[in-house]
Amino acid sequence: MLYWMTQFADGGGIFNLFKYITFRAGCAFITALIFGFIFGQPLINFLRRKQGKGQPIREDGPQSHLSKAGTPTMGGLLILSALVFATLVWARLDNPYIWIVLLVTLAFGGIGFADDYAKVTKQTTKGVSSRIRMLLGLLIACLAAYAASSFHPADLTGQLALPVFKDALVNLGWFYVPFGMFVIVGSANAVNLTDGLDGLAIMPVMIAGATLGVIAYVVGNFNFAEYLGVHFVPGTGEILIFAAALFGAGLGFLWYNAPPAAVFMGDTGSLALGGALGAIAVCIKHEIVLAIVGGLFVVEALSVIIQVAYYKRTKKRIFLMAPIHHHFEKRGWAEPQIVIRFWIISLILAMLGLATLKVR
Repeated sequence: MLYWMTQFADGGGIFNLFKYITFRAGCAFITALIFGFIFGQPLINFLRRKQGKGQPIREDGPQSHLSKAGTPTMGGLLILSALVFATLVWARLDNPYIWIVLLVTLAFGGIGFADDYAKVTKQTTKGVSSRIRMLLGLLIACLAAYAASSFHPADLTGQLALPVFKDALVNLGWFYVPFGMFVIVGSANAVNLTDGLDGLAIMPVMIAGATLGVIAYVVGNFNFAEYLGVHFVPGTGEILIFAAALFGAGLGFLWYNAPPAAVFMGDTGSLALGGALGAIAVCIKHEIVLAIVGGLFVVEALSVIIQVAYYKRTKKRIFLMAPIHHHFEKRGWAEPQIVIRFWIISLILAMLGLATLKVR
């Protein structure tokens, strides 16, 4: 929104700063962070009054979770509000990729909100039907993947870019849209499965988002893209502002979500943030790199898939409990121990993801 002030930058001056993506990204980060600090506690108080008993706790889960009864959920509203506000203020609103990522985030956040609302009002761990959630998610992802593909350069439309083998492109043709759907929906659900401990999901999301934001800036800059040998996608550099706002909003939320959590992000936050990561990856043509950067989410999702498939076949379990973070809880790991170690793993994976920019 404030980008229009560059019209007052006649050869220099303070308004000239608004031309730079990096400056506006820094401002978006600070704006989202301050927003979270200002409105965090009032929102938590409001949620606590409205929800009463808070988020229902699974009785078959780790016994330590029973002490969290009464903690309000839908804290994702704080993240989304800060993220959207900061992005609208500092991003160029004539950039199609910003709108694709924003709308995917809000749409998946809406699905998550409906699910959280059903759980809280009915005081049950079962919210909206998983089939309905999946169908809505696929519809949103289909529209987003098609829109992103239509704005990609002609030589990249329908193409899958490969990390390391940077000159190689896999022509998916019409199948690219279903592939993009899988990336976005898979990312949304993987983050949703990871959100099971205080602070566990938000920091890896922030790390992955920041990493993808840096890649978006590189991919959207012709000189950087040419130097590193990655495919140039004009306009995607603006996504750095969204990523910076996500990081600031995440920090503001983590202030209240740090153990012991005063609020849970709920599906409102986890589905929205996961969808956002998937949408960014599709827009910047780094879908495979997302699987590296978000490797923690991939492992969490795979642990559930493997557990369910194996149990249906043998009536036995591979893990003590899935997702895998609950397996470690059952083995006696303390919650902060699991959370911090998973954060470390996320940071290592982010470094590996960034390394793909240089390795060839």
